[in-house]
Amino acid sequence: MSSAQAQAPDGHPAAESRRWWALAVIAIAQLMIVLDITIVNIALPSAQKDLGISDADRQWVITAYTLAFGGLLLLGGRLGDLFGRKRVFTIGLLGFALASAIGGAATGPTMLFAARALQGAFGALLAPSALGLLSTTFSDPKERSTAFGIFGAIAGGGAAIGLITGGLLTEYLNWRWCLFVNTPIAVVTAFAAFSVLERDHIGKGTRVKLDLPGALLGCGGLLAIVFGMSEAVTRGWGDWLVLGSLLLGVALLAVFVLVEKRTTHALLPLHIVADRNRGGGALSVGLAMIGMFGLFLFLTYYLQVIKGFSPVMSGVSFLPMTAAIIISSTGFAARQMTRIPSRNLIGPGLLLAAAGMAWLTQMKVDSPWAGMVLPAELLLGFGMGLVFMPSMSLATLGVAPNEAGAASATINSAQQVGGSFGTALLNTIAASATASWLASRIAGAGDPAVQAQGAVHGYVIATWVAMGILLLAALIAFLMIDHRPAPGEAAGATGAVGGAAEDAAGARAPQTQEQTPAQQRQRAR
Repeated sequence: MSSAQAQAPDGHPAAESRRWWALAVIAIAQLMIVLDITIVNIALPSAQKDLGISDADRQWVITAYTLAFGGLLLLGGRLGDLFGRKRVFTIGLLGFALASAIGGAATGPTMLFAARALQGAFGALLAPSALGLLSTTFSDPKERSTAFGIFGAIAGGGAAIGLITGGLLTEYLNWRWCLFVNTPIAVVTAFAAFSVLERDHIGKGTRVKLDLPGALLGCGGLLAIVFGMSEAVTRGWGDWLVLGSLLLGVALLAVFVLVEKRTTHALLPLHIVADRNRGGGALSVGLAMIGMFGLFLFLTYYLQVIKGFSPVMSGVSFLPMTAAIIISSTGFAARQMTRIPSRNLIGPGLLLAAAGMAWLTQMKVDSPWAGMVLPAELLLGFGMGLVFMPSMSLATLGVAPNEAGAASATINSAQQVGGSFGTALLNTIAASATASWLASRIAGAGDPAVQAQGAVHGYVIATWVAMGILLLAALIAFLMIDHRPAPGEAAGATGAVGGAAEDAAGARAPQTQEQTPAQQRQRAR
């Protein structure tokens, strides 16, 4: 029984109000998770100077968070399934508040790195629980499309909001407030969660023991991959530690798949990712995040280093893209999600984003922001707004309530691994292209103007690669995703995991209240 089913009858004003307040709580938590990945980026130079962090170690302010977050997502999602998403969500919020306070009060590098890792660990509890709660709270197709439109806008625009917030807090207060700001928000949201979120109806029959071998293998594999990608930024892809970590991660995940096939209480039931719609959505989002995170990285450096923007102006310059994501996601995609096939949103969205990247390949040192960066931001924003919302809806659509956390963790893992890979891959490509360009002009390599041209050349080459990745994502979306909306499909929280594929074939009959428990169990199987 889903939380939506446990509420007052449909149309009851109290139930309606409660659901939308629940969306506000879930949205605030998701925004806090996403923006915290980027909010520290702009504050990093100040924190490094204040705490005496070396150049070699400064990356751990970012890496400690992404490593813990990406590596523990599968475990966090399953814990929500087993012990209740409301409980795990609330614990995640309070833990995130505590970790943020510790980080803001850090007296040295080690304390800051540990606090960031703790933030990532509690974020791994929050993220899948938030998406799982959203899925079970909104079962009506129209309400579900609106809720996921808002959620998708936050997922797409949160990183840009983090850059803006980080710039404002760093410039007008100090870097510590980039961490302190989370504490009151998380505490207030946790108390709100107690009153507006429905308690999970997890019965004794659905509660199983935790898959410890799967947890060790799955989390260990993701940790190794995210660590290898993060280290590639400074060490390069040919370094033995980078290659060893990536190979170890792939090996652990391969063993993880074998173990999950044989266990009766899998950490990640394989039928979740075997579904072509969920798999296609996760792949599309993961590849899209490669390009998006690369864009934030290059545009931040381009605006601040090449164009001389202040941290605040640099952050504000991302506002048009954030606005475009919100308009596209809530104004268009949310309305069309129940009317047209999902790939007719995701595929064209990725093509629009690729067009934005193509525009940026013409970037020069003296290119005006309004004529070069702004059009690209708008294309990327409108495109990604069409991608995030339907992909996240597909991630949990038709999944049994006791597996919603694992399904949510899958799409979140795709985002996190894609973002880590994009940062490492595109940064390495840009640095190599810049070095080669400067080497061919050794006579003027010391000239700041020549160095600026070399840096922009590197950004352009990496942007070409990002555009190619987005085109690949669009191809995958068109080939793999075949989901078509059907009346009442979102109401089937107890429906078949493979229901989306059946919908596409027109084979699924509408569920009615007259179904017997035996029929419902057969349907779930």
